Amino acid sequence: MPLILAIETATKLCSVAVARDGKVLALREVVSERNAHAEKVNVFIAEVMAEAGLNLKDLQAVAVGIGPGSYTGLRIGLSAAKGLCYVLGVPLLGISTLHTIAQAALAGGRAFDGEVWPMVDARRMEAFAQPHDARGSALAPHAPLVLSEEWAAQRPALVCGDGADKAVELWSNAPTIVHLPGVHPTAAAMFTEAERRMAMEQFDDLAYLVPDYGKAANVTQPRKREA
Repeated sequence: MPLILAIETATKLCSVAVARDGKVLALREVVSERNAHAEKVNVFIAEVMAEAGLNLKDLQAVAVGIGPGSYTGLRIGLSAAKGLCYVLGVPLLGISTLHTIAQAALAGGRAFDGEVWPMVDARRMEAFAQPHDARGSALAPHAPLVLSEEWAAQRPALVCGDGADKAVELWSNAPTIVHLPGVHPTAAAMFTEAERRMAMEQFDDLAYLVPDYGKAANVTQPRKREA
């Protein structure tokens, strides 16, 4: 029965949980507009382990959300996860944030006759999105998506995540779209995928796993000062 710590910091939600054999033993999370991940993630790790009555040395793996999402949040979460795996000598499991949102949306046996589209906010009317089936399995790679009436009219779909929550008016005018509000990539929804990966020994390389930002960072070069 694997004991796994899960960390998700790709969005405004900072979420940490620990579970044994898929049963969540402790969970800490907060949604912050000012990106409190740096000050909260290590505190949450200590708190969930203490609540569960466990020591970090008891862990058998660490799962971490790898995006798409916030550049800063992803770097913080992945750095924390890599540090733990390196010190403890346990496997690292990088898990798609969109997959976690889909699993959270379908938690409790919720059923939907159509595709499930988890979405992460990408500013303006864009989102990172990926189609999943009714079991929460990805049907295609994720990609940036412009939220429009044309897209909403194409198919019956359940949309969820903060990328979908910003387009309430759009969904209200789309009869084939079901909007499930308030679905976050909670670490509590990461364990089904983490345990599947553990069983198949599909581990990520500590040196080479990098965040999946969704698109390249917009970096500009500073002006050269005149002599």
